[in-house]
Amino acid sequence: MIFIVLLLQGLAANCHRAEPPAVPGAERMDLYLPAVSDKNIALVANHTSLVGDRHLVDTLLASGIEKQQILRVFAPEHGFRGDHSAGTQVEDGLDPLTGIPIVSLYGSNKKPDAGQMQGIDLMVFDLQDVGTRFYTYISTLHYVMEACAENGVPLLLLDRPNPNGYVDGPLLEPEFTSFVGMHPIPVVYGLTMGELGGMINGEGWLRNGIQCELEVIPCDNYYHGKRCPLPVSPSPNLNSDRAVLLYPSTCFFEGTVISEGRGLPGDFSFVPVGIPGVAEHPKFRGVTCYGRDLSSFKPAGGWNRVYLRWLLEAYRNYPRKQEFFTSYFEKLAGTTSLRKQIEAGWDEDQIRESWQSDIESYKNIRQKYLIYR
Repeated sequence: MIFIVLLLQGLAANCHRAEPPAVPGAERMDLYLPAVSDKNIALVANHTSLVGDRHLVDTLLASGIEKQQILRVFAPEHGFRGDHSAGTQVEDGLDPLTGIPIVSLYGSNKKPDAGQMQGIDLMVFDLQDVGTRFYTYISTLHYVMEACAENGVPLLLLDRPNPNGYVDGPLLEPEFTSFVGMHPIPVVYGLTMGELGGMINGEGWLRNGIQCELEVIPCDNYYHGKRCPLPVSPSPNLNSDRAVLLYPSTCFFEGTVISEGRGLPGDFSFVPVGIPGVAEHPKFRGVTCYGRDLSSFKPAGGWNRVYLRWLLEAYRNYPRKQEFFTSYFEKLAGTTSLRKQIEAGWDEDQIRESWQSDIESYKNIRQKYLIYR
């Protein structure tokens, strides 16, 4: 049998009913529309860049911004319309609805070059992150900040709530820096993209310590730990709030031989099939897989930690342990320690204890950059 972690469509994580809903920065147009109304702009945006139920690009055009003022849209992993599965090449092109040029920031071109920055007076950044180090939208933020700093273009970041607002997991070690981990932060780092942008600037993480001229339009009615359902799936495989909340714990399986049925409907067993825009080439395609159904998992202590129980169980049950981990696992974990601890038979409490000193040091740095307390 092949072990699989299966996440079904889950119930939405609800905000407290007595509280007003969080308002993302993109919806606070009175705070930023004057800054963009007379400028040539570019946007870093995708399908999550919504103002209510309308895309940010369409909203700006409807508010009086001329189409020729929007020089181009830079699209991250999953594409401008969110129709590309993880790791799929995103191509340049034109937005079919507006005709505005789309420039891919995923694949061979992860950072806008000088030619692509030409003519831009202001860069506007609006993406819905999920608060985990290996989710590549924050790597896109890093490269866009660097390009803005190098070309003298201010960056206006429209902030959004972080659905995983706690701090947990091992810190990234420098030798494992990659597009799925660019900063010495924990797996779950407890910052919005606006706060992380401040940390990237303040800690000198851009190339040669250069600084980006960054302005953040903050969320309203938001604080870390406030549970708010996302209005749209941040990427095709994270198609429910439950999948987003479990993602920090289950993404590690991408660095193993185990298949993860993240967001896919089914029973305790299922046969992986290719789904365009979601998982076009899944592991064990056409093979019946068996494993854990996490659709009803409710953590006793709340959604405030990385859970390793399923990863440890999968390793214990896998017969050919020397084949279990792939080279990608260290990039996701950001360290060799986690793999070595699992191979040595450490339990979850022992592994978590090994993170704590680094986490406390990180939290002291994090305090300097909090916008929401």
